[in-house]
Amino acid sequence: MRFRLALPLVAAVAIAQPIFTSRVRLVEVSASVKDSHSRPVDDLPQERFVVLDNGVPQPIASFESVSADLTCALLLDTTASMKDALGTMRNGVTGLLDEMRPADTVAVFTFSTQVDKPQDFTQDKEAARRAVMRTRASGATALFDAIAQVVDETSQRSGKKAIVLFTDGADNSSRLIAESAWKRALTAGIRIYAVAEGDAVRENKLLEQLQTIADKTGGRCYKASSPKEVGKVFADIQTELKHLYLLAYKPPADADEKKWRTIQIQITGAKDYTVRGKQGYFPN
Repeated sequence: MRFRLALPLVAAVAIAQPIFTSRVRLVEVSASVKDSHSRPVDDLPQERFVVLDNGVPQPIASFESVSADLTCALLLDTTASMKDALGTMRNGVTGLLDEMRPADTVAVFTFSTQVDKPQDFTQDKEAARRAVMRTRASGATALFDAIAQVVDETSQRSGKKAIVLFTDGADNSSRLIAESAWKRALTAGIRIYAVAEGDAVRENKLLEQLQTIADKTGGRCYKASSPKEVGKVFADIQTELKHLYLLAYKPPADADEKKWRTIQIQITGAKDYTVRGKQGYFPN
């Protein structure tokens, strides 16, 4: 069954989708931890983590280890320019699906001028694979609208969440701007992994936008300059997705609603560990 999602109106976005509403009581931060040799560190208990909000330590309200299940939304560019790259993208995505754990949940979204959902969230990886193989190329590129919509849908899921985005060209059809997209992802605590291929690798402005989205949310931005690199990129993303912690804390009561607040995560007793997580948030 295919689902067709209508793009939101700009006016509705400004009113109905605040960056951080009063109903959001916890700030969620997914974190990846690596040692000095860039190897994942998986066995850390909650007591080893320190969360700093604007430099001030905060009590951790909830914690999930790397073994906890993950929700992953695949957001795939199916615009007309993707015609020659569809095969490469399908191979890379199916490789990622092969490595997901049985209890992990995945959904497949595609976008051009609008967003389609050929596969809703499921643990059935074979169903997701079939949805990927059905992708066809047509239309223009409403990239930032698509990110915002998929963030909204994915945010309804509990636990660790990530979006894996694949695109081959710059946005030429969105109502929203890049900043609106990453702010939504920050609110929901969703990491975004962006893969640029084809013309997107040569679009400096787009690469800057994708890099910002990835950095702000704690994800990564990749440039795949050849079909062979696409497979390696998806393998790298899957490796990191398997090694994510999730921490949540209550934002300080005196936080200025309009000012950006930084987030830092530290590991006690280990000076050579590198931690990646979202960089901050807006309280409101």
